[in-house]
Amino acid sequence: MSTQPRIPATEPAEEAPRWVFFLLATAVGLLAANLYYAQPLVGLIAHDFHTSTATSGLVVTLTQLGYVLALVLVVPLGDLVENRRLGVSVTSLAVVGLVMATFVTGLGWFLLASLLIGLGSVAVQIFVPFASHLASEANRGRALGTVTSGLMLGVMLARPISSVLAETGSWHLVFAVAAVVMLLLMAVLHRVLPTRHPARGIHYGQLLASMPRLVRSTPLLRRRTLYQTALFGSFSLFWTVTPLYLTQHFGFGQGGVAAFALAGVAGAIAAPIAGRVADRGRTRPVTGIGLALALTAFGLPFLAPVGSTAAVALLTVSAVALDFGVTGNLTMGQRALFSLGAEQRSRLNGVFMTTFYLGGALGSALGAALYTGGGFAAAASLAAAVLAVTGGYYLTEFRRPTATGPATATATVPAPAPVPAVEDGRAERQEAGSGRG
Repeated sequence: MSTQPRIPATEPAEEAPRWVFFLLATAVGLLAANLYYAQPLVGLIAHDFHTSTATSGLVVTLTQLGYVLALVLVVPLGDLVENRRLGVSVTSLAVVGLVMATFVTGLGWFLLASLLIGLGSVAVQIFVPFASHLASEANRGRALGTVTSGLMLGVMLARPISSVLAETGSWHLVFAVAAVVMLLLMAVLHRVLPTRHPARGIHYGQLLASMPRLVRSTPLLRRRTLYQTALFGSFSLFWTVTPLYLTQHFGFGQGGVAAFALAGVAGAIAAPIAGRVADRGRTRPVTGIGLALALTAFGLPFLAPVGSTAAVALLTVSAVALDFGVTGNLTMGQRALFSLGAEQRSRLNGVFMTTFYLGGALGSALGAALYTGGGFAAAASLAAAVLAVTGGYYLTEFRRPTATGPATATATVPAPAPVPAVEDGRAERQEAGSGRG
């Protein structure tokens, strides 16, 4: 029987030790990596299953689809079900999928395994709000920054690790190792994490039905979701078209593209910085800086001739600037939303993550289509236009709030417990009042 302390649905009396947040950072990094292991293996999988690369590409699609479905249907359960048990149980779905992917011999079964991997890996977004519950109000941003840093490292390192393991053994080895890692992770998390029991009061159907009303009644959720959707859509567009641009116009091979992608480490650096800034109440100005960095990232590559060393350098700077803007705003957005009340964090996170994740998928699709028709300039122009419009919306934060402004930060939806008023004067709460949706 577990002897870990129980964390109530309200804020903890004492903050968890820092090693707990580093453990959660490791956990979300390993879980997020599951979503990306298959991407460099599509050609090998197609060869072994005697199918086309396009058909085997469904492996990636179904993994992402499983993740999105679980964001909507599973993540909100964090407001209803004991959090440690929920996270560990959902991770077990990823284990089943990874084991299936290791041993199945037919493409149909492998596609089912991919769907399960996506469903189970959504435990990432169960443990992120859990980290917020374990942190004090004063250090919530720092805790979220630590966890987000681990997530970004997992995303960044998944593809090269997958490639190395496949070259060492076979692509089956990638999923076998990942399955063993997930089993060990489940054992550790079950053993050392505290429990958190949300207050009861509604059933699952009511929980899901409350989410649209949460969107309508929470201006801060709408505003932060719009910011992150624009940023992540632009980010996905950039990382869809830039590898093609580098190979076709700069003579890069796969190794060169992989080395360029290491610029993504900037995201891991940005997250803890953004968390500490948010804890100091600086969310509003730094949000503007993040949007400006992302917009600038799509103009820099045109300051040097295509194919030149200077152009590669500017593309690298653009990648770093974009990663800083996207990851920093993700951390600050979650920090602001999780300050609206412990009773609704999982639902807030589910809406937030689902929307901007779909924005990323749309950005990738539009980027590929525009690049085919008009090259890098056409794709970059779309991203810049979206970010410019978002920047204009950001400027509305500086309008004078109405007399009832701050009160609009609080959602009035059915919840397991009454949602407390949010009036402690922190900047992100004040921003909710000025964010008129």
